[in-house]
Amino acid sequence: MARGSSYGDNSSLPPITVTPQTNVPRRATRELPAVDNEEFETQVVPVRRTGGLSVAAYYEEEHPLARHRMWLNPMLICMVVIVVGSLVVISAALHLRPGPSQLVNVTSVGTFPIQLGGSVNAFYTWQNSNGPIVNRKPIPVHTGPYSVLGKPTISASLINQVLASYHSPAAGKGQTLYNLGVKYGIDPVYALAFFMHESLFGTTGEARATLSLGNSRCIPTRPCIDQNRGGYAQMYSWEDGFEQFYKLIRNLYVAQWGLVTVDQIIPKYAPNSDGNNEQAYIATLKHEIDAWHAGILRP
Repeated sequence: MARGSSYGDNSSLPPITVTPQTNVPRRATRELPAVDNEEFETQVVPVRRTGGLSVAAYYEEEHPLARHRMWLNPMLICMVVIVVGSLVVISAALHLRPGPSQLVNVTSVGTFPIQLGGSVNAFYTWQNSNGPIVNRKPIPVHTGPYSVLGKPTISASLINQVLASYHSPAAGKGQTLYNLGVKYGIDPVYALAFFMHESLFGTTGEARATLSLGNSRCIPTRPCIDQNRGGYAQMYSWEDGFEQFYKLIRNLYVAQWGLVTVDQIIPKYAPNSDGNNEQAYIATLKHEIDAWHAGILRP
């Protein structure tokens, strides 16, 4: 064996690194990093490369609702606010509602509001009475001037003279007006004053057809006429109209509401909201009453 020969020599040469060969270029297999964006979705879609090779590539596609988000969110907020607000309003209305509807349905005259009688219960209390009822409101001992309560301050004869001087269709019925005042504890001078102010003793306006001293609005117990003008209760006779007025004032205004003077009654009986002039109405009644107390037939 010759010196210098490596045959049988135990020494080793440094290893040679061999790079595995592949038929696919490295850049063709490179993957794009995923994009972390909640408004987009990352989808894998096959893409054909040159050379007939199919590789997976990533691309970004916008979500269908993302483009509408600018107006969808405000719209949803508005809808929630509307629903919550409606529930609050309905709940408040139910809690504040004072009671059942004040509409009374009568087949003979249709449906109409009780414009003078207040609530349904209050209406039937005064309407079904045959005389003065017990006061539900305390009445002051000293009611002040122009209180409707009390004994007659004029005579039946004077009432007849007043009615005759105006050629009233109710002329000659002064005694009935007087007697009903005594029955209900209302001074008939006030009924006479209302009669004059409302219809000039039945010679003008609705009273010519309704026979109503106070031009009462429709009530379920009487026919309702001229509904196109708000509706008026038609009484059976002048005497019936007199008593309906006394019952209304005594058993509703006085007994249930505690209103006893002209100044207290008129804002409820003929309020400004109905197109009346409350202060003028009050002043006119007082003037007429003072004139009759002085014996003057035509104030």
